[in-house]
Amino acid sequence: MHLDKHKLNRAADRGLLRPEQVEPLWRFLTAQDPRQARFQFSHILYYLGGLMAIGAMSLFMTLGWQQFGGWALVTIGLLYALTGLGLTEWFRARRLFIPAGICAALVVVLTPLTLYGWQYALGWWEPGRPYPLLFGSGHWRLLSLELATLAVAAIMLWRYQLSFLVLPLAAALWYFVLDTGAWLLDERLEVQRWTSLWFGLLMTAAAIRVELAAGQRQDFAFWLYIWGATAFWAGLSLIQLDGNEPHPGYLALNLLMILLGTLLVRHVFVMLGGLGTAWYLGYLAYEVFADSLLFPLALTAIGLAMMGLGILWQRHQRRLTERLQRHLPAELRELLARRD
Repeated sequence: MHLDKHKLNRAADRGLLRPEQVEPLWRFLTAQDPRQARFQFSHILYYLGGLMAIGAMSLFMTLGWQQFGGWALVTIGLLYALTGLGLTEWFRARRLFIPAGICAALVVVLTPLTLYGWQYALGWWEPGRPYPLLFGSGHWRLLSLELATLAVAAIMLWRYQLSFLVLPLAAALWYFVLDTGAWLLDERLEVQRWTSLWFGLLMTAAAIRVELAAGQRQDFAFWLYIWGATAFWAGLSLIQLDGNEPHPGYLALNLLMILLGTLLVRHVFVMLGGLGTAWYLGYLAYEVFADSLLFPLALTAIGLAMMGLGILWQRHQRRLTERLQRHLPAELRELLARRD
């Protein structure tokens, strides 16, 4: 059950708590577990501002910056990294864990840019291609950037113990695995699809293990679930799109994702599994009713049926979830019960 300050005030209004107990009790609960604090509008601003800064130093680095030379990129990267470290310490000292995690992640993202600037200054990279487009080339110099990023991400996570740092760590590991496969094998696109699929499975298994080990501390498994589910589903869907027609196994795996999301109470699996299921059913409707006036009706019927399933699921979610969770190991059942 989600606990917020409003519920404590309502409990005080009903005489279950004394009014003067609400504020100290709320401070105690949020100090014990910062995740209990309600997701506020300020959190949206934190993530929006942080992701803009991270994007500026990664996705939106253009050839215009490279005209200043590699040493300029090194200087910019080091200045930004020192600023990020200072802000991380400042926010962490004030128990503002979300902006602290975002600033720490910015330091991790600056690692490949700074190292790339150093290699660019030494003439190791040919000019003419923007920095973000280097990823996916499967070159050994690119692998060195990714290994350095992994090392810095691991050190930052060990030092600060902030769950948001799992996101750049998972992303760097995904890039490294894909590019290693592309470097070792010739058929890059096909290899990367299957690599992404298996990587997603392994990361999901790692997320379950991390969640069991973390207990009541920060939700370090959250970003592992997000990245693992997305990598698996993207690889699976790209493999499926490469074929002539969708295989029933694709539908079965998407339904299994919905089931897994139900068991683990992780919505990302349900969302992606639902998207895959809807696409598969829509494709079948198009094939069966091709060039027919009944196609819009069939598609509408599928959409309404899925909405109906959503209503049934909402009404019986807790009972179905508890019934499915009976088949899980006792340790995992206890963890999910505590998280709920």
